[in-house]
Parts: sequence; structure tokens; C-alpha cells
Amino acid sequence: MKSPLFVLSMLYALWLSPASAEEPLGSDLDGLLNYASEHNPGFAAARFEAEAALQRAKPAGALPDPVLRIEPMDITRQGGTRYLLMQSVPWFGKRGLQGEVAQTRIAQADGQVAANWTELSNRIKATYTMYYYTVASERLAQQTLNLLDSLEQIARTRYANGLTTQQEVIQVQVEQTQLQSELITLQNERHHSHARLNTLLSRPVSAPLAEPARLRKLPPLAELDKAALLERLRARNPQLRIAEADIQSAEKSRELSYANRYPDFTLGVAPTLRGSTARQWDLMIEFNIPLQQSSRRAQEGESVSMLAAANARKQALLDRTQSELSETLSALESARRTETLIGTRLLPQTELTYQSALAGYETGKVSFATLIEAQKQILKSRRQHLQAQTDMQLRLADIENLLGEEL
Repeated sequence: MKSPLFVLSMLYALWLSPASAEEPLGSDLDGLLNYASEHNPGFAAARFEAEAALQRAKPAGALPDPVLRIEPMDITRQGGTRYLLMQSVPWFGKRGLQGEVAQTRIAQADGQVAANWTELSNRIKATYTMYYYTVASERLAQQTLNLLDSLEQIARTRYANGLTTQQEVIQVQVEQTQLQSELITLQNERHHSHARLNTLLSRPVSAPLAEPARLRKLPPLAELDKAALLERLRARNPQLRIAEADIQSAEKSRELSYANRYPDFTLGVAPTLRGSTARQWDLMIEFNIPLQQSSRRAQEGESVSMLAAANARKQALLDRTQSELSETLSALESARRTETLIGTRLLPQTELTYQSALAGYETGKVSFATLIEAQKQILKSRRQHLQAQTDMQLRLADIENLLGEEL
């Protein structure tokens, strides 16, 4: 019959080897992102709005519909009918400017689609990471609880044989109760992450999801060069793209307000019919007279101020996003160094300490309290290692959110 300490060692080995599950939706991040791109209604709405902006731009520079006026003349004597066909024509260049303003609206809508997706994907990445964290933490807590169950059996056996006091049994039971309480909290957090993921995917909150199998690999350090990422941010950040489109729109609107200094005109042709014969042809031209200069100057001043505001907003956004990128890169590097330190030094050290305490307890050289403390330290270090991995994933998602693209 195998000794309790042998069974305890086997449980310890299992404790250090977390399991994984491979199932379709939920097992990896890419599957979730692909599903969300097809099913999330908020993202779909942004795409439809971009399509609407494209359709809206097509008639932006077109001429207005012509007007036909019919004037019966001298109806008491059957004098005839005058037909007046009129076409309003904006001043030279106005139609082109109106079309260019509409094109900037397309760029704004496209930027909004990109912004909507980066925000959605960032939320999915963060929620998936926390889902992974809670599942892994729950698994680790359950494995530790199984280990404590074996320790309790050992303590009970030693107590029954008069080799120790009842205090050891009570001590391990206290540890079990605390861990069971933590397990309940983790299960609740797992439920919340599960529900949030389904909400982001536009699925029922209780719809099944596979357990997350793995976290994403971090990009190599060469791809995290600060100067290169700042350049990519300035070129690809969706909010900056929208701000640049706002500037272009304000510039064209300013030019259009200046073009309003000149009159629009209406051209017309008017045949007069008596019976079925055109007896007379008239031509007409009509101008609006731009006399309200104070009103026009105010509109021009408004357009100038709007352009200045658009430039200022873009600069403020650029300053903020560059600062956020710098801070996030620093946080990612800090989390990476912490993860490496724990994985290469702290975890091996605590594992050796636990193995030593387990062997010492078997020979009576180490107290039960020392063994419990060694077990608590290794659990703590594994949680710290998992937290560092989680922090790296969250910071990576934040960087990609700022860049507007994957690394």
C-alpha cells in the first residue's frame, strides 16, 4: 500500500501541471474576435453608417433638380401657354468643394468603423484575459484544496497515532475553509467574465463557452521599439484618423464659406406655345445678390475657428495617446520582467522549499506549521506568476488599441 506522503507527492506534481481544454468558441482569442466581427451589432451599426456616408457623398456635388413652371397666358382669349424651365447653378468651384466635404465624411465614418472595432476587440481581449485568469486561478485553488485534503488525512493519521496534536488538524482545516471561500469568489468572477464575453459576442449570457486554452504569445522585443510604435500610432490610430478627417472637413468648409462671397445663379429657357406651335422663345438668368456681408463674415469666422479647434483637438489627442503608449510600454516591460523573475527564480525556490519541508515533516525534523507555510508560499508565487502573465496580456491589448492594429 502506498504511503500517504507518496500520494501527497503525486498530488503535488499534478498541482504543478495545470490542465487545458481544447474546444471551439472560447478556447482561443482569435475565434472570439472572428465571431464578434460577424455578430456584434454595435460593430455592424458602424459599418452600415460608413456605407450610408458613402452613399451620401455621391449626390453631394450634383446639381439640384431643375424646376419647370407652366404659365397659361390670357386664358380668357386662349392666348397660349408659357413654359419656363429653370436650373440653379452654384458659383464656380462650389460643387467640387461640396463633394470634397462629403468625401471627408466618408473618411470620418471609416475611421469610426476602425475605432469601433479597436474598442470592441480591446474589450474582448481584456475580458478573455480575465476569463483565463479566473479559470486558471480556480484550477490552481482546486488543486491546492486537493493537496490540503491529503495533508489533513496525514495530520489525522499522525494525531490518531499520537504523533502530533489536534492543532495540526485544525490548522489545515482552517486553510481549507479559507481556500474554499476564495474558490467561491473565483467562481463568481468566472461567471461574470463568461457573461461579459457572451454579451460582447451578442450571445445569451449563459450560452456555453469553452475554457480558454492559452494566452497569446507576446511579440518579440524588437517589435516593441518605442520610436517605431509612436510612428505607427501617428499613422494608424483610429481616433487620430478621425481627427485628421475633421481637419480636412473644416478646411473644405472654410473654403466653401469663402466661395459664398460670390453669387449663385439660375438659368432658364421659356418657350411660349400657341396651340402646338412655339411662337416665342425667351431666355433668363437670375443671380442672388450677396449683400449681407456681416452675416457672411460671421460664417467665415466660424469656419476659421472650427478649423483651429479641429487642429487643437488632434494635437491634444496626439499628446495624450503618445503619453499613454509610453506608459503602457513601460508597464508591459515591468510585467514581463516580473514574470521572468518569478518563473525563473521565485517559483523554483518555493517549490524546492516545499519539497524540503515535505521531506523534513516525514522525518519529524520540520513542524507542520512550516509545511503549511511552504505550501502557502508556493501558492502565492504561482498566483503572482499568473497575475504577471495577465498584466502582460492586458498591456498588450492596450498597445494594440492605441495603434489600431495587431502587433
